[in-house]
Order: sequence, then C-alpha cells, then structure tokens
Amino acid sequence: MSEHVPAGGQAAPAPPVDPGDAGYSKTLKPRHISMIAIGGAIGTGLFLGAGGNLAKAGPALALAYLVCGVFAFFVVRALGELVVYRPSSGSFVSYSRELLGEKGAYVAGWMYFLTWATGGMADITAVALYAHFWSVFTPVPQWVLAAVALAVVLVVNLVSVRLFGEMEFWFAVIKVAALVGFMGIGIALLVTRTPVGDEVPGLHMITDNGGFFPVGLLPVVLVVQGVIFAYSAVEMVGVTAGETAEPAKVVPRAVNSIMWRIGVFYVGSVLMLALLLPWDAYSADESPFVTAMSAIGIPAADGIMNLVVLTAALSSLNSGLYTTGRILRSMSMAGSAPRFTARMSRTHVPYGGIFLTSGVALFGVALNAWLPDAAFSIVVNVASLGIISTWSLIMVCHLVFVRRCRSLGRERPAFRLWAAPYLNVVTVAFLLSVLGLMAFGGDRINRWTVLLILPIGAALVAGWYGVRGRVRDIAAVQKGPADG
Repeated sequence: MSEHVPAGGQAAPAPPVDPGDAGYSKTLKPRHISMIAIGGAIGTGLFLGAGGNLAKAGPALALAYLVCGVFAFFVVRALGELVVYRPSSGSFVSYSRELLGEKGAYVAGWMYFLTWATGGMADITAVALYAHFWSVFTPVPQWVLAAVALAVVLVVNLVSVRLFGEMEFWFAVIKVAALVGFMGIGIALLVTRTPVGDEVPGLHMITDNGGFFPVGLLPVVLVVQGVIFAYSAVEMVGVTAGETAEPAKVVPRAVNSIMWRIGVFYVGSVLMLALLLPWDAYSADESPFVTAMSAIGIPAADGIMNLVVLTAALSSLNSGLYTTGRILRSMSMAGSAPRFTARMSRTHVPYGGIFLTSGVALFGVALNAWLPDAAFSIVVNVASLGIISTWSLIMVCHLVFVRRCRSLGRERPAFRLWAAPYLNVVTVAFLLSVLGLMAFGGDRINRWTVLLILPIGAALVAGWYGVRGRVRDIAAVQKGPADG
C-alpha cells in the first residue's frame, strides 16, 4: 500500500481508489468547473421560484436566501474538503461508502437520484411555462413542451463530457451576463429615478408596501423549503472533480467563490426586484425578472430575459442528468444500482444512469398533463426532501472524516470546513428544522410532501433487501481514514 506524508509529518495510507471512477476522461477545464459552479448556484429556483416566493414573503425573501445560502456554503465547503482528500466522480456517494458503509452510500445515492429526477420534472415544467410567454407556443399543451425540452437535453448530454462542459460554460455565461445586466439596469433606474410603470423605483417601494416583512415573519420561514431547492446544485462541483485534471487546485477556488455569488445574484437580485416594483406585483406564474423587465418597458427586454431564464432551466436539467449518471455508475459498480447504469459509451459518458433519470423525469411530462397549475410546486417540494437528505449526509460524512482523522492522528487537507464538528451539527439541525416547518407550518402540499418520507423510506428498505445480496465491498470501503 502506497504512503504519503501529510503536513504534520506522519505517514498515512494513500487515499483509496473507487473503481466507479475508472473510464472517465479528464477533459473538463478549470473554466468549465468555475462556470459550472456558478451555474449550479443560479437556476430555476431563482429565475422562476423567486416570483412565487416574493409573492408569499415579500422583500424579506432576501433574508431567507442569505441564511440558506450560508448553510449551502458550509455544505459545499465540507464537500470540497473531501474532494481535495480524494477526488471522485461518485462524490458524496463514494465518501459515504468509505465513511458510513455501503448502506450509507445506498441511501445517499438514491436520495440524490430522487432530487434530480424530480428536479428534472421541475426544470421541464419551467421550460414549458417560459415557452408559453411567446404567443406562438401558447396553443401548444404544456406537457408537449416539457417532453421536447427533455428530449433535447437528453441528446446533448449523451454526446460527450467535453460538450457538456462547453454547454454549461456558455449557459452559465448567459445567466451571469443576464443577471449583471439586470442589476446594472436596475441601478441606473434607481439613480436616475426613472419610472417603472406608474411608479418611481426606490426604497419607498418597500416602506410604502408593508415594509421588509409585509406579511410577517412566518411566511418568510415557510418559504425556506423552496429556497433550499434554489441552491440544490451547488454540490455538483464535487461530482465534476472526477473529470478534471487538477481538482485539488480548481475545486477550492470554485467553492470559495460561492459566497459572493450568493450575495450578488440571490440576495442582490431579490432586493433589486423589490426596489423596482411592489412585492405583490410578482407571481408564481411568471419569472420575476420577466415581470420587472416588462414593467420597465425596454423594447423586447422581457422576451430576451424570458429566453435567458428558459436557458437556465435547460442548464439545470442538463446538470441533473450529468450528476445522476455519475452517481448511479458509482453505485452500480458496488452493486446497489441496476447493472445497466454502469455502462459507459465510447465517449466516456455513463449513459445508463442518464437514461434512467430521463425515464423517471418523463413522469413530469405526465404531471404537466394532469396538474399543469400545481406541477412545479409539487416537484419542487419532493426535490427539497432529496436535497435536505443529501446535504445532511454530506455533513455527517465530513463529521466522521474529521473525527477519524483526529483519532488516527492524520492531517486533514489544508482546504477545510472551519469549526468542525460544530458547524456540521448546526447545519444538520437547520436542515432538519426545515422538514419540521414543512410538516407543521406549511400548506397542504408541504404536509403531504413530508408524509412521502414514509413510502420513500419503505421503498429504500425494500430496495436494500433486494440488492444486498449482490452489494460487494470495494477498495473505498476497505482503505483510508475509515479503517480507524
């Protein structure tokens, strides 16, 4: 067994190797990783979800984004430390296998699959809603548009990881440029006091319309579940680490930049929206950015912004197919996912897992045909269950990693989560409190969503008994800090 010498001077076993990482090409460049990290922090949850959340909570939605963003940063910082220790395309599933055992990897992987399968439903729903903005698509049923969106992104994702990286790079550039442009226009309107519709924008848009908490504190707390969904792709940077040549250099830079992105793009955008129009001018039926640009009256600006937010939804769907393909392959190599999800194309794309995620996302097409008005809210809630469990498992994995490193006297990576294990415990407690809010303080859809934990748990147990006979130990279980 090879050894390396950490900063503390004590020899330690080299990090284990996960067989699920074999076969990938290292074609993602630093610019891809950086922009994928940005794209992961800017998606459907902001471009579409912020409209309904503003209508529910008012300008204080910015506070909810800030609080959830801080905890999201803690999660991705903890994941970043694990990535520096051992880059893996299996990401937190591979780390769960090493630190919590195969049962932990099984739960982490399938709950993350649930996150992106239902998140994919949310994305194709968003695409359909955005497309209806243009009159040419108005007669087309929502479910047809959702099906077309899924088909297009599926084909793109299957070609190669390099093409995926390029598309995500340019998707992210478009999203960032659009938000920067929106912020620039908003600042210019505020400085020149140019009317937006019938009102002059400014701080009085908040003070004259009920203040920062126009409907009280409780609605702000209740929208936290939707805000958590908005950040649901930040952990994707850990998956991309397995397909870049220098993850130890690239990933820390990408992780550290997340905080300022949260401040500018989420908190800043929501505050700008609230300064331009009254909070109750926004709705869940339309992107708040399109609403604002329509009111500003710049020719074709609303159409351009609608195209941008449609691009963001396609980007999110593209990312979901990418990550679940890699996660399912890692699980399949250990026997806890269907064998066909381990298959890889000649262009190094794990197409089996991508097809499985797309197949489940087809239920989103059916949901759009059955309940077009409630489809987005339903799938966002279910996806939130998945992301809460995923983030919690990441923090638990990191907690075990820290404690075992201490017990064995091994040096942690220089890039690390501060104040561990205390921040781990606080973050998990926060995430569990969100579940409590959904169960006892939310609306009927929220309560029914939490009750889904019972059938999901039953399905996980039944599935485990179905696969445990072929689950096999692999190198990641047998070596590394978990040996302590």
